[in-house]
Amino acid sequence: MSAPLILGLESSCDETAAALVRGDRTILSHKLAGQEAHHAPFGGVVPEIAARAHVEVLGPLVEAALADAGVKLGEVDAIAATAGPGLIGGVMVGLVTGKALALSAGKPLVAVNHLEGHALSPRLADPDLAFPYLLLLVSGGHCQLLLVEGVGAYRRLATTIDDAAGEAFDKTAKLLGLGFPGGPAVERAAADGDPRAVPLPRPLVGSGEPHFSFAGLKSAVLRARDAGIHATPDIAASFQQAVVDCLVDRTRRALGRIAPPTALVVAGGVAANRAVRGALEQVAAEHRLRFVAPPLWLCTDNAAMIAWAGAERFQAGLTDALDVPARARWPLDPEGERVRGAGVKA
Repeated sequence: MSAPLILGLESSCDETAAALVRGDRTILSHKLAGQEAHHAPFGGVVPEIAARAHVEVLGPLVEAALADAGVKLGEVDAIAATAGPGLIGGVMVGLVTGKALALSAGKPLVAVNHLEGHALSPRLADPDLAFPYLLLLVSGGHCQLLLVEGVGAYRRLATTIDDAAGEAFDKTAKLLGLGFPGGPAVERAAADGDPRAVPLPRPLVGSGEPHFSFAGLKSAVLRARDAGIHATPDIAASFQQAVVDCLVDRTRRALGRIAPPTALVVAGGVAANRAVRGALEQVAAEHRLRFVAPPLWLCTDNAAMIAWAGAERFQAGLTDALDVPARARWPLDPEGERVRGAGVKA
């Protein structure tokens, strides 16, 4: 059987994207439209604005992706669309578009969990990455440690009990007036600061429970800003180092609770942060593990990872009916233990 050709659609937050990817890891085309200009005046993503922007650009992006790949819709083997989790308006735009394309072309639909797109994206970039691997999935909406045992098989070891690391980056950028998107803005500012200049907390570091917490860190940043005695780059650098320390501590704890995995993997938008990557690479070296991180462009939301997850699921015989629902929340490990606080984000 030849490698399947999958059309992937992504619209779960503020990136609209379409891509053609083969099951042999060939990326034939990828088209993406960002919405920074729409949301920058508000310092964050406005769901209604995001949904309208998806409606305006997704159709033309699909046409452009097909044209760039030199492929007709009838030549694809399946349509993969993000079905959640995410901002429900945007998710509905992409999923309904995917359903319409699948119906009109007579092709199977693969409803992809956006988190599974991130979880499997390292395998798109690295053909040698085998199951099971330990994944730190760290993004604007999620911060989890997962044992990836196979396609559709995920065991959650830890999650955030309040806010995600990416959300903390975005809020810190807003507090410090660094602009939007927040993650890259904080990283740029931190490059000129002293990571030891501002005493900030490391929530749950050294604790017995395996989970993450970043709400208190955000509050500490606010107090540091209002104190008026610290330079903005120093606050940014100290905040970034605090996040890195939390991620490293929790990852070490997870590695101590499982049999050695094939690799330590990081994915999600915050995985594009170079300080985070460097620290986790050291953790992998300590445990004599391979360290795998996707290319920077595959860390942030994109349609290539959705098409790849669709290819992996399609080859495993996993397709979906056209009445599959859009979901604002969709845990990768639905059997995972309920945690205190806002762990429903898991």
